[in-house]
Amino acid sequence: MTLQLSTQNGRWHCEPATWSISPGDGQIEVSAEPGSDFWRITHYGFTRDNGHFLGMTVDGDFAAEVVVHGQWRDLYDQAGLMVRVDERHWIKCGIEFVHGVQQVSAVVTNEFSDWAVSPLPQNPPHIALRLVRIKEAVEIFYRLPGTPDGSWTLLRIAYLRPSAECQIGVMCAAPDGGGFPVRFEGFQVTRL
Repeated sequence: MTLQLSTQNGRWHCEPATWSISPGDGQIEVSAEPGSDFWRITHYGFTRDNGHFLGMTVDGDFAAEVVVHGQWRDLYDQAGLMVRVDERHWIKCGIEFVHGVQQVSAVVTNEFSDWAVSPLPQNPPHIALRLVRIKEAVEIFYRLPGTPDGSWTLLRIAYLRPSAECQIGVMCAAPDGGGFPVRFEGFQVTRL
């Protein structure tokens, strides 16, 4: 069974002022607002939970996919997928813009956040993401433009606290900059 985000099943955590979902193809457009972020404690000593996250409730094992197009401008502009158990247990992955370079990024939060990045060649126009949750394990994959469908690169396998239900969806944030537009295409969740 494959599910898509819609205005009926999607719920916002920190709804941005400007966003839309195209009813036909499910394309989601969002303007990330300045000062938005997801982070807990580690290294910086603060907690921020005011990033934009449009998610749907799922249970059991699943795979989620999306293609992300962003107009990255400022330090830490970010967008991608998020799986969220609660405010202390979540994972976000996607692009994060660091010193003029797009980084494929994953932040895993189990009470404390950690961050892993890898620079992407030539700042690609978009990136495809795949997140697979099986019990307490989350696998994060990405695919660059020109890579054959189904050919994914593993970024990380991480632990996320088991739960009967969680939220899965798209996220974006602009912690240090003036905000930026992002477009999500082809978001889908498949139960495994």
